[in-house]
Amino acid sequence: MAGKSAATPSTYSPSPAPKTKRTIFQDVDWVRPDGRGFHQCRPAFLKTGAVNAASGSAYAEFGNTKVIVSVFGPRESKKAMAYSGTGRLNCNVSYTTFATPNRGQGSDHKGYSSMLHKALEGAIIVESFPKTTVDVFALVLESGGSDLPVVISCASLALADAGIMMYDLVASVSVSCLGKNLVIDPILEEESYQDGSLLITCMPSRNEVTQLTVNGEWSTPRVHEAMQICLEACSKLAKIIRSCLKETASAPKD
Repeated sequence: MAGKSAATPSTYSPSPAPKTKRTIFQDVDWVRPDGRGFHQCRPAFLKTGAVNAASGSAYAEFGNTKVIVSVFGPRESKKAMAYSGTGRLNCNVSYTTFATPNRGQGSDHKGYSSMLHKALEGAIIVESFPKTTVDVFALVLESGGSDLPVVISCASLALADAGIMMYDLVASVSVSCLGKNLVIDPILEEESYQDGSLLITCMPSRNEVTQLTVNGEWSTPRVHEAMQICLEACSKLAKIIRSCLKETASAPKD
């Protein structure tokens, strides 16, 4: 009896190649995947009133990064909390299950929640709502890179939409170090190959930084260069946020 020959598979799927650092980012003349200049941010689309049930809300779209933020309150703090003459700020950042390329991995992001709180608390006049709490819920609908800066800027707009008193609007921008180049507002692919990153959150009108986060190895001159790039971009972004608020205020009421 003849032996049965081994069946030949009808399809062939090569094993994925191990992730290696793309040498293109080391070249001086490389072009960004979306064609932007190194110091050029993505077009920003901002809109208020995204969630009717919230005290204030905003939607932000920077390229493929899409975020929605809802603000609730000020409302009475829980009885279990100790008395406070100032208001409390709670922040939560979460991702939908379809936000990232790895589907089904949506969850709360405690690290981002803490950083959002730190970025906003210095700009909010907490004395204006004593004994009460303001809740900020940010949901990343699609992760396209620079998620946290977009969340922070969108949250600032949502707080203003809710009528929460602030010293100034907050704008946030990040820079990635790729080889010898500094690129602003990096997309997801650029972030995955970055040698370091720097994120700034500031109140442009007051020229005050509310948060600075640096990852990777940076020289002092490089940090100063990256900070200057971010601050200039934050100033431009704040004008866009104010323009959105003016459009909302001038829009006819139903």
